[in-house]
Amino acid sequence: MPVGTQGTVKAVHFNELTHDIGAEIILGNTYHLYLRPGIEVLEQAGGLHKFTGWDRPILTDSGGFQVFSLAENRKLKEEGAEFRSHIDGSKHLFTPEKVMDIQRSIGADIIMAFDECTPGDADYDYAKKSLALTERWLDRCLERFNATESKYGYAQSLFPIVQGCVYTGLRQRAAENVASKGADGNAIGGLAVGEPTEKMYEMLEVVNAILPKDKPRYLMGVGTPANLLEAIERGVDLFDCIMPTRNGRNGQLFTKEGVINILNKKWETDFSPVEPDGASSIDTIHTRAYLHHLFKVNEILGLQLASIHNLAFYLWLVKEARKHIIAGDFSTWKPAMIPKLTNRL
Repeated sequence: MPVGTQGTVKAVHFNELTHDIGAEIILGNTYHLYLRPGIEVLEQAGGLHKFTGWDRPILTDSGGFQVFSLAENRKLKEEGAEFRSHIDGSKHLFTPEKVMDIQRSIGADIIMAFDECTPGDADYDYAKKSLALTERWLDRCLERFNATESKYGYAQSLFPIVQGCVYTGLRQRAAENVASKGADGNAIGGLAVGEPTEKMYEMLEVVNAILPKDKPRYLMGVGTPANLLEAIERGVDLFDCIMPTRNGRNGQLFTKEGVINILNKKWETDFSPVEPDGASSIDTIHTRAYLHHLFKVNEILGLQLASIHNLAFYLWLVKEARKHIIAGDFSTWKPAMIPKLTNRL
């Protein structure tokens, strides 16, 4: 899912998302949309779909990650998370019930339970207490969700989130609890937040051995192209990450043969396509030399083209993975792809 934090995927128009990139669903952020434009505006517009003009599915995260990243400006308690806005310092309280109400008003097709995103380096005692709080909050989320209706005439799905840091026993307990709720899909959170990559893969194996195989498994906030393939191999179905657009705006292009830093002088006179047989039309229309030029002169078009390219590449990669799973040769295709994806061109 391309990340559209504030109702927009940075530097990319919806026409490009659908036609050039092939995005079927995008992500919005509850915390940011709650602060701006605000719930009243979104309700008057008829929800986020009508406000933005995006007519395909939207997933909203709970805002938990943003709230908990404001470590110095938030207070955690049983009731919820009290925090100060990063915009004007105003004080707010996110409870599980309020987060459900906010996401009802936003109108996303998939909404997330409110949880505490435990730091990757948390000790066992902290992680255990944090998970217990997340589990109590999940019960409150489910109660509020089941007691309310969608505001815009279509169904919404609530995904619980598996936490537990890097501790096998906690992850098992969390996955069993989440699986017992019978939700339409399930999310795996609290990974790629400072723990070693191999630990992330280990936790995915633990969790996915428990979560139902017939429900989508969503790994939140991950990751590099190689991370995606490793996680798919371990049973993950759905991803979001800011990396394709953020790194693209900083001149990093992901390709089938490796990673390009388009700011490097070596591309100044490289008049070959960005990527021959690439996933997007811009790959064959524009050259590496042209993108290098756009970045060097700080033209906004450079950020746009790099973002389109990277998102199209990510969507190509996961669609290609699906093809190889169906064909039955993913286990040989993936090991051949990983070295290419991590290669620096």
